[in-house]
Amino acid sequence: MNKTFAVLLSLLLTLALTHQQAPPREEGDFLKPDLVEIIGLDSSIKLDIRYATANNFLGRPVYRESRAFLQRPAAEALVRAHRALRKHGYGLLVFDGYRPWAVTKEFWDATPEDKKVFVADPTKGSRHNRGCAVDLSLFDLKTGREVGMPSGYDEMTERSHIDYAGGSEEQRRARALLRQAMEHEGYAVFEPEWWHYDYQDWRKYPILNLSFAEISRGKAEAPKSSRPASVRTHPPARPQIGVN
Repeated sequence: MNKTFAVLLSLLLTLALTHQQAPPREEGDFLKPDLVEIIGLDSSIKLDIRYATANNFLGRPVYRESRAFLQRPAAEALVRAHRALRKHGYGLLVFDGYRPWAVTKEFWDATPEDKKVFVADPTKGSRHNRGCAVDLSLFDLKTGREVGMPSGYDEMTERSHIDYAGGSEEQRRARALLRQAMEHEGYAVFEPEWWHYDYQDWRKYPILNLSFAEISRGKAEAPKSSRPASVRTHPPARPQIGVN
């Protein structure tokens, strides 16, 4: 009887998490969010915000605006990486930055079980939700065109792994150059996806669920469920990160 009860309880908890409609509650000593628009710091960074179009794995837009935001330190580090790449003849092409939690939930619900390694679990949140993850590639300064990589953006295959040995030598060299520039500025690649980079201080920021319009109106702040900064607790568990 006790075993049956435990199984039922486990099923109920699983269902509750599956149908979660709000970001997970967190307790932590978080910094106050300071989301800034990337091109506001350097307009020479190119944007290709796929989630504002139908050109993405969902086949429909999920953003109303083609914009990209990051927490200020992460954005400033991105600008430094972009400027360092100029001497190699390249610039940064950004696909996505800060992502509202509701969009992460939408991605999770739409992704088949065998592909969920590529998407973030909404019960844990994504580093995109914290404004500390960016999806990006390179563009050629002379032509303005996107540089070829071993896989396409958001391609849910083995070709997307940072260590995938296929593709052309030129594509692998471009992938390595992007990684070198980003790691030099405090970013770490999410290995299953060559385009996804997490900023080193992501644990210091809370999960957010603000629209781009709300950010523009200055509403970005730590969720009420977070403890005040004077109370120090253990940082939140490392979330599973994927589609990016």
